[in-house]
Amino acid sequence: MKKVKALVVANWKMNPETIEKAKEIFRGTKAFVKNLKNTKVAICPPFVYLSDLEKINDSKILIGAQDMFWENNGSFTGEISPIMLKKEGESYVIIGHSERRELGETEEAISKKIISAIKANLIPILCIGEKERDIHGEYLHLLRKQIINSLGKLPKRFLSKLVIAYEPIWAIGKSEEEAMKPADLHETTIFIKKILVEIYGQVIGMTVPVLYGGSVNHNNAKDILVHGQVQGLLVGRESLNPKKFGELLKEVDSI
Repeated sequence: MKKVKALVVANWKMNPETIEKAKEIFRGTKAFVKNLKNTKVAICPPFVYLSDLEKINDSKILIGAQDMFWENNGSFTGEISPIMLKKEGESYVIIGHSERRELGETEEAISKKIISAIKANLIPILCIGEKERDIHGEYLHLLRKQIINSLGKLPKRFLSKLVIAYEPIWAIGKSEEEAMKPADLHETTIFIKKILVEIYGQVIGMTVPVLYGGSVNHNNAKDILVHGQVQGLLVGRESLNPKKFGELLKEVDSI
């Protein structure tokens, strides 16, 4: 059986401030990625850097976007279409990130974006996650709602092109001690797979990769992957430091 590689996605968010710095970070990351054997790496920079980074990408790094619109063209000022991203050479696109949801993005819009991304041969990374983890389990109802509403209209044949990133909002941007405990993450991963199985059936539902994001660094990445039983990571601030991100990648690759 072919070994499935872990997927580590770097979300640069609205960083860095210049293309020169973006190239510096990218080149620094390439130095580590070339030696990886068991890990796929995708970097999602701001839109304005996509073309320049593609031009210097002579490595195994995959490049993705942080968002997109669901139409391929038209009068949609300020938006980027999936066709534009694909023609630039992008592979992945983050959809439904908590910061986008906080700005008002609806699950109906997220659902449209996921379908449009897959039709354009992009791999959407659907972000889900709760603001707080209450003792009564209400957060589970929220996760269920996010998954069902975001994927409700997604045909079964498209599911093989989907990645889910679980990012509990309460754990984002904190110290590693405040990251989600691997045992708790494992329980949540099982719950997410359970919802997917309910919608799409056992065979297909269990195959969707689940990533974890939220205060991941080179110290806790291996523990999160092994004991949290996720298939990869969505990394924020650590990915902007090539040395630290490289250490994280080496830890992941050693599993």
